Amino acid sequence: MIQQGLKENLSQFWLLILVNAFVGAMVGLERSVIPQFASQVFNINAGFAVFSFIIAFGLSKSIANLVMGYLTLKLSRKSILMLGWLFALPVPIILIYAPSWNWIIFANVLLGLNQGLAWSSTVVMKIDLVGEKNRGLAMGLNEFSGYLAVGLAGALTGYTLSTFSNWTYVFFPGILFAVMGLLVTLFFVKNTEKLVDLENVTNNVNPLKNIWKETTFKHRNLGAVTLSGFTNNLNDGVLWSILPILLLTKNFSITEISILAGIYPTAWGIGQLFTGKMGDVFCKKQLISLGMMLQALAIFLLIFNQSFIYHAVILVVLGLGTALVYPNFITVIAENSNPKQRPQILSIFRFWRDMGYVAGAVLAGLTYTYLGLNYTLITVAGITLLAGIYSEFRMCCTKKVLWKTVSCFE
Repeated sequence: MIQQGLKENLSQFWLLILVNAFVGAMVGLERSVIPQFASQVFNINAGFAVFSFIIAFGLSKSIANLVMGYLTLKLSRKSILMLGWLFALPVPIILIYAPSWNWIIFANVLLGLNQGLAWSSTVVMKIDLVGEKNRGLAMGLNEFSGYLAVGLAGALTGYTLSTFSNWTYVFFPGILFAVMGLLVTLFFVKNTEKLVDLENVTNNVNPLKNIWKETTFKHRNLGAVTLSGFTNNLNDGVLWSILPILLLTKNFSITEISILAGIYPTAWGIGQLFTGKMGDVFCKKQLISLGMMLQALAIFLLIFNQSFIYHAVILVVLGLGTALVYPNFITVIAENSNPKQRPQILSIFRFWRDMGYVAGAVLAGLTYTYLGLNYTLITVAGITLLAGIYSEFRMCCTKKVLWKTVSCFE
């Protein structure tokens, strides 16, 4: 008998966790070393390299997220996941043998398509598997595996580069990640659509009349979460752009920069083991607003001090702030969506969320050029703080509250 539930679908759930770790590792390959790669191999300005990388990656991932939701009306979840892995296969090979920077941009377009299709489909499949009861825990585990892999792959590339000084060795693990992800999906992952029909019988959320408008801004919970998701990835896009540059100005070595760049997504990943489950118990709105405010504080504090330990602690705090929001973004979407519309609603949310990368790269380029590093960080901290305040006042709670606030049942 087919049933929803984490315990009932444990083997498939853990397979999808493994697949998502491979997805995260693919993007982690480049995250900490792209400035050095651009300057050493192609003699390109580090700032321009990161800017162009994030624009290409963010745009293609956002579009893939949007397309994924509508592909679910035509194709199975597994087919979409397979398609995502097919886009990933050429990426490490292009990175190793690229004759010009334009090829690197092309590789990152493919990487964005891989991330949008593969990560989104694993999220939807896990929601299908677990049902409502442990949805937060499931999303916490999902994001934990993905972002821990981002952090560990980033640390691995930094270590490999500092040890061997050979870019072929740096990107070679990507071939293994892509092949393993494809093979596990092909031979072991099963489709989950039948579970949606089961949930649709008990789910009492009314279908949305206009999915795009409601998800983007009109629905009090969906619209606020979409804005916070956009802002979260905006600040991540800014940090992705300028954190290596900031750390270089503070005279950290390549190894230290790689470790520090890996601390943030690692703390982000590990933290979600706990914050996802917290969302099953406590008000998600409050976890989101608290997380956004914690991010704002950490970004502002990056301005100060020169020590490695100080920056490591601040990046842990930043990662924990992001961990508070990330799995709870997804569970708010799931909680406020009809199962039949959920893939489309999730795809629209993820489209806007990942457009934050593009906005962050543009913002970083402008503010860094005209105002400098410190004012860039202050600007982003302020935007993040405002998004947290907006979530606190617009959203409503369905779970146990941490402080007095508006209930969705009032």
